[in-house]
Amino acid sequence: MKLLLASSNAKKRAELAALVAALGITVVAPADVGGIEDVDEDQDTFDGNARKKARAAALSTGLMSLADDSGLEVDALDGRPGVHSARYAGEPKSDANNNAKLLRELDGRTADERGARFRCALALADPSGAIVAECSGQTRGRILAAPRGASGFGYDPLFQFDEANEPGRGRTFAELTPAQKSSVSHRGRALARLVEHLRALVPPSSLSSSDTSDR
Repeated sequence: MKLLLASSNAKKRAELAALVAALGITVVAPADVGGIEDVDEDQDTFDGNARKKARAAALSTGLMSLADDSGLEVDALDGRPGVHSARYAGEPKSDANNNAKLLRELDGRTADERGARFRCALALADPSGAIVAECSGQTRGRILAAPRGASGFGYDPLFQFDEANEPGRGRTFAELTPAQKSSVSHRGRALARLVEHLRALVPPSSLSSSDTSDR
């Protein structure tokens, strides 16, 4: 079974491929199928954008297609930047400019007023364009007054993970290794839930013998 990831992000593809390999699923990227059209992410919610992208990718390629939309929601900013996270500071898209704008808007706020969460919505569409599964994940933290760490991307250097009794608490997402981040991140949690949906969609004969014996 082939699964198209409606994203050109190599890190997202690698993360997904590692999770579904035991199910006999091959993850392909847009470049592997001749490309897909850009979709205007004009919906009001992460879920809406994910559905729209997954449906468009499936209809244009005839493949089972997965799309995601994710971003940062800051409590003191009434949920902003939200669905506008990627281009919060406008065009051209710039992580540095987005982070600078976020820091300006939170200037003078105390640590207790900097609560935030990352959210991820996933949508899986079959070749007809029907949405057959949706999953979501979130992770809580707070926005620091200055960036820390050199890994990750986007708002990762400003987002300090602070969920109790979880590995990595007290560090920013940019201070975690990719594996550490994946274990607690919004996208990692959503993908883990997606795997359970995929198990139900993949014929039993496609599973490895070890997976089949565990069921």
